[in-house]
Amino acid sequence: MSGHLSQNRTHNCNELRLIHAGERVKLCGWMENVREVSANLWFVVLRDFYGVTQIVVEDETLLDIVRGLNKESTISVTGTVRERSAKNPNLPTGEIEIVPEKIEVLGRCRYNELPFPIGRSREADEAARLRYRYLDLRNPSVKQNIVLRCRVVAALRRSMAEQGFLEIATPILTASSPEGARDYLVPARNHPGKFYALPQAPQQFKQILMASGFDRYFQIAPCFRDEDARADRSPGEFYQLDMEMAFASQEDVFAVLETVLPPIFERYGKYQIASAAPFTRLGYTEAFARYGSDKPDLRIKPELRDVTALISGCGFGPFAGNTVEAVVAPDFKETRKFIDQLCADTEVQTGEKSYWFRLDETGELVGGIAKFLAERKAEIIDALRLKPGAFVALAAGKTETAQKTAGVLRKLLGERVPSLMDRERYEFCWIVDFPMFELGESVGADSISAPRLEFCHNPFSMPKGGLKTLQKAATGEIDPLSVTADQYDLVCNGVELSSGAVRNHDPEIMIAAFELVGLGEADVMAKFPAMYNAFCYGAPPHAGIAPGVDRIVMLLAGEDSIREVIPFPMNKSAQDLMMNAPSAVEQRQLDELGIRLAER
Repeated sequence: MSGHLSQNRTHNCNELRLIHAGERVKLCGWMENVREVSANLWFVVLRDFYGVTQIVVEDETLLDIVRGLNKESTISVTGTVRERSAKNPNLPTGEIEIVPEKIEVLGRCRYNELPFPIGRSREADEAARLRYRYLDLRNPSVKQNIVLRCRVVAALRRSMAEQGFLEIATPILTASSPEGARDYLVPARNHPGKFYALPQAPQQFKQILMASGFDRYFQIAPCFRDEDARADRSPGEFYQLDMEMAFASQEDVFAVLETVLPPIFERYGKYQIASAAPFTRLGYTEAFARYGSDKPDLRIKPELRDVTALISGCGFGPFAGNTVEAVVAPDFKETRKFIDQLCADTEVQTGEKSYWFRLDETGELVGGIAKFLAERKAEIIDALRLKPGAFVALAAGKTETAQKTAGVLRKLLGERVPSLMDRERYEFCWIVDFPMFELGESVGADSISAPRLEFCHNPFSMPKGGLKTLQKAATGEIDPLSVTADQYDLVCNGVELSSGAVRNHDPEIMIAAFELVGLGEADVMAKFPAMYNAFCYGAPPHAGIAPGVDRIVMLLAGEDSIREVIPFPMNKSAQDLMMNAPSAVEQRQLDELGIRLAER
């Protein structure tokens, strides 16, 4: 380790051991803690990137230097290693200490009080952590997430190169493109009234690379979207392992990620077990029917049960004419307070009420809506294979609503009842056969106008059945909502890591798809001129995907918030509190760009 250090230090603060006793060394770092044992004996804990070492200051001249310093000042210490009389088995350097002959102040901390204790920064208010991120990052537990991120990114690069992919950087300044989220716009000074946009993803560029004759492309790509923050989404910018393959199918894409990801998760993850290839595959409709979600956590044991036929007509109003879904938790020992909180939290997340009953130890249905089910007790117990102690959570509504509500019940039960989730593992699954189209907002001046057909996910996905399927949808021979796409999502532990697709590389099929959402060839050429024209010169079939790097590292680190694995994250309002961004700019800068701000 010392071979990587500069001439300003001989060792790092996690390196010295008892075998170094008697050696003269030089360390540099931050003064983490100071303890006055007596007027003539002080202990200093010195911390650097690698660890900590205890310094024993007994010399009066050196004591004067230490007395005049605040914690977190940076110093260099030259001295001799000796064996500690009171060893600390909890520290790698706990058997030794340094007796200094020289202490030099390298960077003085000018504040007596820190915004928060460095070692407990994660307990501080998030705004304070983000404002003083440089102090937050001094906390070894915070820093370790960034170190993990660096190692994971390096491993991803190595693995992709081993799979024959070339790393190619695509532009950051590009044209605005209607890809779903809001663009970040950049005014073009030399082209008044026109704007660049920061890329929401390198989607068009990577497809153009395929049309340019490159076979396998990837990059750790920065993406920019003006969207709200979530626990698994950072506002503003994020990074993804962007990849594309020419002459490739869905199976080729799956094979690459099923080779690349499991070893990385096993080596760097909080849990040592990761799904082996092939990953579980679930159709979009199957995922909702079994798990109530298109990003299911397969570690949770219970699956949804459609009990509509079993329970319909029981006399309970909310079930009448609706689909009813059940989630069964066996050997349930939680309290009524727990159940009430479960139902309340489900309603907050879904806007829908949930219902329940239990099978008590005497074999009777009790609690919740049990009185409506008494006459069907035997059938219910038999159909759901209930044993005494079982708890049944229920959701009702139109099929999609009931499934989604039950999916939230399943997720909350899995997270809160330890016996329902095998937590210590990474479970991957592919969600396939996504709908090509969905109904968007209504169009027209009145409230009875028909909803507009929109692309469900990526407009560049290849529809299953190709042009013939789109032609049937256009003529009404089939329902456009029944058209599925060669599109897929990769999910791990209930977190969507990425979306991908076999691309629509044929201009004729592309125009047919866009015509179904009310856009013609002229619109396609105007919105995607480079890609459309490139495809007109003969493009290969191609497919790709882009797993989120931030989300991968979040899962590996076992963090609940993506901000914990980003070096300099924004807050939930897309503000950088440390750099005070976004910020006002000078009038002369606006004048150069020909921009006038509207009064608000």
